[in-house]
Amino acid sequence: MAHNDVSVEMILQHLGEEDHILGAVVPPIFQNSLFVHETCNVVGEAYAGACANKETYFYSRMGNPTLHLAEQKIAALERTERCKLFGSGMGAISAAILSSVESGCHVVGIDSLYGPTRRFIEQYLAKFGVTSTFVSGSCSDSLLDAIRPETKLIVLESPSSLVFELQDLRRITGVAREKGIRTMIDNTYSAGILMQPHTLGVDLVVHSATKYFGGHSDIVAGAVCGSSDLINPILTQEYELIGGALAPFPAWLLIRGLRTLKVRLQAHQELANQVAAFLAEQPEVERVLHVSQPDFGQRQLYLSQMHGSGGLFSFIPRDQNPTKIRAFVDQLQVFQRGVSWGGFESLALSLDFASEHWQHGHHLVRLYCGLESAEDLIGDLRQALPELS
Repeated sequence: MAHNDVSVEMILQHLGEEDHILGAVVPPIFQNSLFVHETCNVVGEAYAGACANKETYFYSRMGNPTLHLAEQKIAALERTERCKLFGSGMGAISAAILSSVESGCHVVGIDSLYGPTRRFIEQYLAKFGVTSTFVSGSCSDSLLDAIRPETKLIVLESPSSLVFELQDLRRITGVAREKGIRTMIDNTYSAGILMQPHTLGVDLVVHSATKYFGGHSDIVAGAVCGSSDLINPILTQEYELIGGALAPFPAWLLIRGLRTLKVRLQAHQELANQVAAFLAEQPEVERVLHVSQPDFGQRQLYLSQMHGSGGLFSFIPRDQNPTKIRAFVDQLQVFQRGVSWGGFESLALSLDFASEHWQHGHHLVRLYCGLESAEDLIGDLRQALPELS
């Protein structure tokens, strides 16, 4: 059955699990490194099968039944042909980028990319003769004007890190395909449910599966999704040669996390919307940066590309004194201090941000709303807001 014909609920609960092993409703963990076969020929066939995404296995560094099940579900969520899981989000991101560039080529990225992704492009790839340009993603003209004859890849993240700006994916990918340029997006925020970028023209979709896909703050994983033509070379090059495979046990935990993905996302969305609405009314807050807000500057683009919002957003305190902002964050008691997100716990961070069109920079507070009650989170913010006065 085509992925487009399967509901999200059926994907998360049943896809790939038609055969219950010994009647078990939860698939077993194939916690093994090696798969043996009766003849030498079968080993070669198993290698070829792993490269072709068939259910044949010979070594868990290339493929494993537990990983394969999770990969099937994520590929179906993203409406792509294939998915490969990696040992971290950056493992997936760097593999996708490396598969798309060569010495002497040029990369265009949005200036509010996830920090390590930008550093990988701007600093690490520079050692191999790859140049890069970073511009505002919210202005499609600026991004498209940055394209050069040697541009091979455009890297997107919508909504973007910290400031949650959107990119017009249909327009950008349309121009990129006309010019033979590959596009890639970090879709961690939308988790394959709030948006499916591949249906909007994006070639490679990457995730930090550590976050919403895992959902319990107990695994580190990454995913790359795309067509078989793009994923197969990653498997036989970056995946096999660099060795960033995910282990079976965290893949099994990832399957568990996917079971509740849709209901968790709905809960995060409802909670974050209430918290954001509260903050928007507070005199200590200059601006709330959340795609769900009625006054969000790209609202029409949001409505045309996305099916909802998540639990992550930022706000700009009116008083930009960094000491006061840090004191506010430290005063929070339900919100904990932490850099990752996507789990059950609510988090807060004080961060600095500057970009091409935020030239003077801003001190931001990034909030992630977990699975606590709105009353508890709003009460926590209310008792800490005097620190910003």
